[in-house]
Amino acid sequence: MELNDANLQTLTEFLRKTLDPDPSIRRPAEKFLESVEGNQNYPLLLLTLLEKSQDNVIRVCAAVTFKNYIKRNWRIIEDEPNKISHSDRTAIKANIVNLMLSSPEQIQKQLSDAISIIGREDFPQKWPDLLTEMVNRFGSGDFHIINGVLRTAHSLFKRYRHEFKSNELWSEIKLVLDTFALPLTNLFKATIELCQTHATDINALKVLFSSLTLICKLFYSLNFQDLPEFFEDNMETWMTNFHALLTIDNKLLQTDDEEEAGLLELLKSQICDNAALYAQKYDEEFQPYLPRFVTAIWNLLVSTGQEVKYDLLVSNAIQFLASVCERPHYKHLFEDQNTLTSICEKVIVPNMEFRSADEEAFEDNSEEYIRRDLEGSDIDTRRRAACDLVRGLCKFFEVPVTAIFSGYVSSMLGEYAKNPGGNWKHKDAAIYLVTSLASKAQTQKHGITQANELVNLTEFFVNHILTDLKSPNVNEFPVLKADAIKYVMIFRSQLPKEQLIQAIPLLIAHLQAESTVQHTYAAHALERLFTMRGPNNTTLISAAEMAPFTEQLLNNLFKALSLPGSSENEYIMKAIMRSFSLLQEAIVPYIPTLIGQLTHKLLLVSKNPSKPHFNHYLFESLCLSVRITCKANPTTVGSFEEALFPVFTEILQNDVQEFLPYVFQVMSLLLEIHSNSIPNAYMALFPHLLQPVLWERSGNIPPLVRLLQAYMEKGGTTIATTAADKIPGLLGVFQKLIASKANDHQGFYLLNSIIEHMPTEALIQYRKQIFILLFQRLQSSKTTKFIKSFLVFVNLYGVKYGAIALQEIFDSIQPKMFGMVLEKIVIPEVQKVSGPVEKKICAVGITKVLTECPAMMDTDYTKLWTPLLQALIGLFELPEDDSIPDDEHFIDIEDTPGYQTAFSQLAFAGKKEHDPIGDAVCNPKIHLAQSLHKLSTACPGRVPSMISTSLNAEALQYLQGYLQAATVQLV
Repeated sequence: MELNDANLQTLTEFLRKTLDPDPSIRRPAEKFLESVEGNQNYPLLLLTLLEKSQDNVIRVCAAVTFKNYIKRNWRIIEDEPNKISHSDRTAIKANIVNLMLSSPEQIQKQLSDAISIIGREDFPQKWPDLLTEMVNRFGSGDFHIINGVLRTAHSLFKRYRHEFKSNELWSEIKLVLDTFALPLTNLFKATIELCQTHATDINALKVLFSSLTLICKLFYSLNFQDLPEFFEDNMETWMTNFHALLTIDNKLLQTDDEEEAGLLELLKSQICDNAALYAQKYDEEFQPYLPRFVTAIWNLLVSTGQEVKYDLLVSNAIQFLASVCERPHYKHLFEDQNTLTSICEKVIVPNMEFRSADEEAFEDNSEEYIRRDLEGSDIDTRRRAACDLVRGLCKFFEVPVTAIFSGYVSSMLGEYAKNPGGNWKHKDAAIYLVTSLASKAQTQKHGITQANELVNLTEFFVNHILTDLKSPNVNEFPVLKADAIKYVMIFRSQLPKEQLIQAIPLLIAHLQAESTVQHTYAAHALERLFTMRGPNNTTLISAAEMAPFTEQLLNNLFKALSLPGSSENEYIMKAIMRSFSLLQEAIVPYIPTLIGQLTHKLLLVSKNPSKPHFNHYLFESLCLSVRITCKANPTTVGSFEEALFPVFTEILQNDVQEFLPYVFQVMSLLLEIHSNSIPNAYMALFPHLLQPVLWERSGNIPPLVRLLQAYMEKGGTTIATTAADKIPGLLGVFQKLIASKANDHQGFYLLNSIIEHMPTEALIQYRKQIFILLFQRLQSSKTTKFIKSFLVFVNLYGVKYGAIALQEIFDSIQPKMFGMVLEKIVIPEVQKVSGPVEKKICAVGITKVLTECPAMMDTDYTKLWTPLLQALIGLFELPEDDSIPDDEHFIDIEDTPGYQTAFSQLAFAGKKEHDPIGDAVCNPKIHLAQSLHKLSTACPGRVPSMISTSLNAEALQYLQGYLQAATVQLV
């Protein structure tokens, strides 16, 4: 693509169409951009547009498109085409920093993100001058530019907060500190001085305080891994200024907005974070400064209001106290009973109150409320911080703290009892207090695993929780109902089973509540209860115990999906999946009705997939419906196909990328249930499955391979007779997969199925080419994974076509090739093969080579006979050799970056492991003994002499054992 006006004009038109709400205009435009993004100059055209376009909307759109393009394509992946040319990469890196710094803030943010994505891959090795270029801009004095640099540095360095320690990481951080720490410290001091100079200029202060907040964030990132020498030497400068900033209160920077945190709050929140980091990790060095920070942060807490804008500040300040109070060093600061009472009264209880803002979120922004409350993304909420502080204090002061709070809980419950309608928030706070007091350790899987002995959870459940669950009006006091449900859910491992069973019908009733939070919690609680393990590794609650409630449970779950705000509620769908899985054949009578509802839902969400978890559980539920029903009666598979195929066809025709891997898995499941023939509907689809475009997306590969394997298994002969012209396409897929280190094992899965199930004559003309492709790959990159797969394939070929055919095909490619493969690959590497079926295939294949291949007995190959037998005995007896050469980088199969939906394995579409040899050989050791016996009777004397001259003593002993077990001997 040339950099010219015509192309800029075309690009502008398509970018504008991608903003169109009408999918029939938007989708084709997105497809067009996707199709041209591989062209040279495409990213430079986007950068030109975002710099020069007259239309601001187009500039922002170009910036977002550019950032997403970089996110998808910048990383170079082995075996995959490099989507961005070298010259484009160089041009981008040469211009992007300047462009970012001169752009308006909206665009600056996008380009700043793009720089950090590029930096993640290229900095420091391939982009050594990035930091110096950025640091030099500190001298410009223009804070629009300086903030651009700081913002970019923040997005570049914040990964240091969660990276694992490594030498590479240390050397990168050292390089950053050498270049950046001193200029950052000087900038910090200069900015604070400027704040004093411009103390009355509101506009200047706004810019300066946003700089200070970014500087404080950078401080956190650069100090996270370890305490750098530079910062230790300059601790006085940083800590004195941090302390001063915590205590300032510039009236000009106070905002009237009650919701949005202002610059002062953001800066002080970050300083609390920085102080907590030092108190936790570098407590010895930080000790001299700690008391004044505790005082300043305490004063901050008792003087800050309840408005939402202070939430982040208050929660970070409380988290600071929480991190300090659980360190033995600082225990003395909290020992006094008055101090504890004061913390409980002035900090913990006020911040556990359910405020009107929480009530609004509960009613109007339920998704966010659930995310914070259930999923623990409430890191920055006051309640979560107060709860952490309770836990921290209980570490050393459990008895006094429990006593103080028990008083509060009693008085709150007393207030509620006087006037439930007016004082329900008191009970909410009491439940929250009891929960935070009782929880010592918690996991996602089991809820609370360790509880405070001083709190009687069962008694509290009976007296205060059950009453809310049993209340006949499910829509009254929804917050308290949600609290009660959550109590059952988090203390499920602590409450006796009879109370859980008592709660189940009540939870089922709450699925009909109008409140989204309430019916979501009910679904989530049921789902969690259904996954609890009982004795003997069974579920704690059995299908039989659920029998009285089954119909109501299924009815209410499906009805809940039609409640406002819950049409794609992932918790409800997960509860449906888990109910199916628990109830098993008890759901069969309901499936004819339910499958219609599930497919209708699938059709709706496929129009615009937006909730990945919901969609995943929806497909899992479909798989369970199919498996459970067809297990009882395999002939019902046809009715599932009738219900599902119209929707699947639409998904395939509209190329709904997110759903294709799921559709292929469900189709595999359906096809695998058929007895040995392929229905016409599947055959009509077969050519489409070989289209190269489907195989471009890594997420499609595992499920498509499995689907093609199902085609081979059920209809290898049908394909050979009615679709023989498609065999080259099938082998083309194998060739593509085999060339990739990440997917070569999938290529072998496909090839093994072709060899096992296709008629011999259909493959004769292709066999030699298959082996040549494998040898080419062996020469170009011989990885352990490839060798293991290659060995299984070679032996499977020998089992299927016989040892002579195997020897002949190798030797037809190149004379003596068979011997080279045995000597260089089979004998030294067979120990690496893993997996019972794979080992069995290799054992039976090698046995055939040893006993059914005349060339092994009377040619140059004879010298390999004993080493091959020795290797086979080693495969049986030695531990698996799982060593990997030092220089070999094993690609994580799932870890391919970018936007593609990675392959999501459906747990309930699971495939049984297939043994191609089956009962023909039950015990490979006995099979070896019998085959050697047969060989020795055909040429008496040869076998014992070959064994006795060169088989080592240990192997010989094992072999004697096999012969005895098979009750045969060698002659």
